[in-house]
Parts: sequence; structure tokens; C-alpha cells
Amino acid sequence: MIAAFLILTGALFSFLSSIGLLRLPDVYTRIHAASKSSTLGVLFTLVGTFVFFLFSEGYFSIRLILGIFFVFLTAPVSAHMIARASYSTNVKMFESTADNKSKAVDG
Repeated sequence: MIAAFLILTGALFSFLSSIGLLRLPDVYTRIHAASKSSTLGVLFTLVGTFVFFLFSEGYFSIRLILGIFFVFLTAPVSAHMIARASYSTNVKMFESTADNKSKAVDG
């Protein structure tokens, strides 16, 4: 039951990530959908699969542990690199996005 809940939660996060990739206006906001929610979706799915094999069949999978580790390690780094490359090549933000560098700070 726990494994099914984790896998279903992972599928829900992945679905929400795909909606975010389609609906969000620019590359900077799409990065959040691509990195945060899809990473959570993959992690919940892999943890659910790990729990299923561990408790139902008594099989401890080091491959699933390594998959969880590498997704958790590489997804934030790749999202950062995409954002940095976009910023370096002057990709424009959506017009209603707040840009703190161009606005004067009162106070």
C-alpha cells in the first residue's frame, strides 16, 4: 500500500511538471517545473519501486539506490546550468516577471 501511494504521488508530481512545462511563459519559470516537481516525481516513483521490491520480494536493489542518488544530485545542477546559460545569452524574461536588478530599492 505504501509503495502504491509513493508511485502514485510520483506520477502526480510528474504530471504537474508536464503541465508546468506547457503553461509557464519563459525559460526561467519553466526551469522550476522541470527541476523541482519532475525531480520529486522521479524520486517518489523510484522510492516506491524500491519499497515494493524490498517488502514484497525481499530484494534490496542497489541500482535503485544509485538511481535515487544520481537524480537527486544531477537535477538541481542541470537546472542551474540551464538558467545560467539562459542568463548569459540574454534570454528575455516574461514581461511581468519582477527583475530586481532593474528596479531601485527604496529605503
